[in-house]
Amino acid sequence: MSSQPRGDNPVADFTDPQWQQVLRHRPADDGSRDAAATRFTERGITPDQVSAVIADCGDALYVAAAEGKPGWAEPFGGPLAVALLAAEVSIFAAHLNSRASGVRSAAVAELLDQYSAVTVAGELGVARQKVYEIARAGLRPPYIEQVPWRTS
Repeated sequence: MSSQPRGDNPVADFTDPQWQQVLRHRPADDGSRDAAATRFTERGITPDQVSAVIADCGDALYVAAAEGKPGWAEPFGGPLAVALLAAEVSIFAAHLNSRASGVRSAAVAELLDQYSAVTVAGELGVARQKVYEIARAGLRPPYIEQVPWRTS
């Protein structure tokens, strides 16, 4: 790791379709895919490695870290690579959480067309005010359409 004060932010334009596919849970238009691909590539991490970690939701990383044997991070490329890979699992999980929240919001909005907020709140186990908050959030794509481990 090296430091260049006020100069650590160069971002290459990664149009590599493999990186774009692996990082599709990141927004396409804000440069975060390119920035992540740059960070991974500079550390010798391949798209296949990132894909594998996302596909198992970080299970292999967790098992290795939990065992805590000396050198546990080395099979993944060392502690910096593990930190980057674990962060990507977290970003992927946050994306899925956001997608699920959007679906919930759409469903609650539809329920409010048919039932009172008190009834919906009782069924969901939340306060009546929370029902309106949930419904107001809305479904805000783009989201990935299916998780990488789903085959059909």
